[in-house]
Amino acid sequence: MPDERQLAEDVRAACVKAALEAYEEGGVLGLCAEGRWEYAISTLRQLDVAAVVTTWARRNPESTRDTG
Repeated sequence: MPDERQLAEDVRAACVKAALEAYEEGGVLGLCAEGRWEYAISTLRQLDVAAVVTTWARRNPESTRDTG
């Protein structure tokens, strides 16, 4: 899988994980379904994508080398 695609897959996985965790947490907090959805969306907006990219780069150092 090309590096860019793997990075995109990792970002998507982080988004899904964050949304599911927030949705469940919203349930524990007693939010209704709509509130849980809004809570999950808010969590996605706050997701630190730079941290996901940094983690990906550490796992794939060959992908970040300058080849030019």
